[in-house]
Amino acid sequence: METEAKPQEAEPLCEGAEKGDTETTSHTDAGNATTQESSISNGDDADDDQREMVDVKIIWNKKKYDLKIPVDDTGAKLKESIHSLTGLPPAMQKVMYKGLVPEDKTLREIKITNGAKIMVVGSTMNDVLAVNTPKEVIQQEVKAEENKKEPLCRQKQHRKVLDKGKPEDIMPSVKGTKERLPTVPLSGMFNKSGGKVRLTFKLEQDQLWIGTKERTEKVPMGSIKNVLSEPIEGHEDYHMMAIQLGPTEASQYWVYWVPVQFVDAIKDTVLGKWQYF
Repeated sequence: METEAKPQEAEPLCEGAEKGDTETTSHTDAGNATTQESSISNGDDADDDQREMVDVKIIWNKKKYDLKIPVDDTGAKLKESIHSLTGLPPAMQKVMYKGLVPEDKTLREIKITNGAKIMVVGSTMNDVLAVNTPKEVIQQEVKAEENKKEPLCRQKQHRKVLDKGKPEDIMPSVKGTKERLPTVPLSGMFNKSGGKVRLTFKLEQDQLWIGTKERTEKVPMGSIKNVLSEPIEGHEDYHMMAIQLGPTEASQYWVYWVPVQFVDAIKDTVLGKWQYF
């Protein structure tokens, strides 16, 4: 009887032990799974927290968009974000912040900071397809818009010079013709202060000499950014001319009473077209 009782008492103990082991294993596995899930979640949160963000304003098509973007994203990534905001494809975007934004540099490298205004130029594909205006019509519209502007010769800053009248010793004009630059200086003209000025074209030195009574300034032609001219109202055989010596219009040097036959030759020579007649 005692020998038979021992196995009967041992069986429950074995089952209990196995059950306990199973429960322990189950709890351990569940604990491991919980720990692993927590670790993954914490890792993502940590990455988000560590990524430095920058708030910028995107300006496109007269509209403004607020954008929050990682400062270590590249210019290419910025274009993708702009695409999401505006619908403007990256390939059709021209993104500017203190110059054209390079696609391979990060916003940090470009020194884009909070509150920066980023200009975007470009048209959507629908806009491009919708444009069906002939080139000639566009040119006519631009010309018509220019004609609406007040002539330069009527502006106060120029009137004070032009009201002095045509200089007595000005070179004669020949209307309706184009002539090459003369071998002698263009003289007898006025500058913005009303003083006499002469222009000498030193082609062998690639220089334009601007001479006044006080001094002569020798300007490399390659440094001149633009040359503008407009007929003087009532004296269309003479022009007023602006020679832009620097990057902005503030650097324009004005010359008045330029004979019309030399206007095109001056522009072509100074701007590097080198077209002699």
